[in-house]
Amino acid sequence: MVRKRKLFFAINTLNGGGAERVISNLGNYFYNKGFRVTMVCLNEAKPAYYLEQGIEVISLVRNVRREQFLFRLWYGGVTLFKLLRLLSKEKPDCVVSFMTSANLWMGLTCNILSIPYLVSERITPDYTVNQLNHFLRWLSAKVYSRSKAIVVPSKGMIDGFRKNKSFRGVSNFEVINNPVSQFGSACVNSVYPRKFILSVGRLDRQKGFDLLIKAFKTLQFQDVDLLISGEGAERKNLESQIEDLKLKDRVKLIGHQKNLQDYYTQAEMFVLSSRNEGYPNVLVEAMSLGCACVATDCEFGPADIIENEKNGLLVKANSIKYLSEAINRTMSDPVLKIKMSENAQLINQTNSLENTFAKWEKLILNHI
Repeated sequence: MVRKRKLFFAINTLNGGGAERVISNLGNYFYNKGFRVTMVCLNEAKPAYYLEQGIEVISLVRNVRREQFLFRLWYGGVTLFKLLRLLSKEKPDCVVSFMTSANLWMGLTCNILSIPYLVSERITPDYTVNQLNHFLRWLSAKVYSRSKAIVVPSKGMIDGFRKNKSFRGVSNFEVINNPVSQFGSACVNSVYPRKFILSVGRLDRQKGFDLLIKAFKTLQFQDVDLLISGEGAERKNLESQIEDLKLKDRVKLIGHQKNLQDYYTQAEMFVLSSRNEGYPNVLVEAMSLGCACVATDCEFGPADIIENEKNGLLVKANSIKYLSEAINRTMSDPVLKIKMSENAQLINQTNSLENTFAKWEKLILNHI
C-alpha cells in the first residue's frame, strides 16, 4: 500500500496510561486507513500498548531528564531543534499531540513551520495549564488558540480551561469522548486466588488510591482483597500506608498488567477513587466488560459516563465515608450489582471505536 498522507502523533511517553492508550489506538486506526503514521515521544518510550508494525516510534531524548534549571534549558533547546529538523524533513500533513508538554513543543514547532496541528488535553486543566506560571499560561493560550482544534474528552473540561483568564477568549474546543479499548478474549483461568475488588490507574495522588485503601480498611468483607494495577511516583507512599494499616495480605499493588481484561471480568467490582479526572479510560474499560462500578463524582468525566443507580454508583469525591458505603452497598446487594453490570455494557455502543475515531477522522481530514 502506498501511504501518501503523513500523520504525526506526539506525547511525552508511550508508557502505560489512559492518554497513551488512546493515542496508540488512534495511531493504529489511521495506519489501517492507509496513512503513514509516526509517533513522536519527548522522552524515551517503550510502547506499553500494541502498535501496528509499520508505525515508526521516535524518542527525542533517550536519557533521563534532569530537573536542574540549566539542564531544563538544554533539553528545551534540544527538543525544539530536533522537532524543527524532523518536521522540516518529513513535512507531515497534520500533527496531533496529547498532553501539555507535547502540545506546547509541537504547537510552537508547527507554528514556525506552518503545519496544521491539533492539541488534546486528557485531564483537568487544574492539574495542567492552570498550574503554569503567567508567561506559560499566556503562551499555552496562544499555541492552543492557533491549533485547528483543542480536543477534550469531557464538556466540563472547557469550563475548567476558562477558569484561566488567558483561555477565556479561546473558542476552538471540540469534545470527543474516549473510545472503549479493544481487548483480547478474557481467560477462564483465575488471575488471583481470592475474590477481589479492582482499581486501575497511574500511582499518583490525583487517582485517590490512598482514599481507597482507607475506605477498604473499613469494609465488613474479610474474604475480599483489593488489587491496584498501575505504576507511578506514589508507589512507596502507598506501600507505607498499606504497611501502617496492616493490610499487606489484602491490598496488592500489582503493577501494569497486559491482560487487564481478565482482571476486569473476574473482579467483584471496580472502583474509581480519583480526586480529579479528564475522562477516565479505566472506568470505560471496566464498564465495557460488565464490571459493576463505583466512581467518585470528581471533575471531570465520571458524571458524563455513569448515570447514578443505573449503570454504576457516583459518590462524593474526597470522601472515605461515602466511598466505603458505596462499596459495601454494591457488595451486599446482588440485584443492584447485576443491574449495574448489565447496563454498564451499553457503553460499548455509545463509546465504540468506530463512533469515536470517525469523529477524529472527520476533524483531521477537515484540516489537511
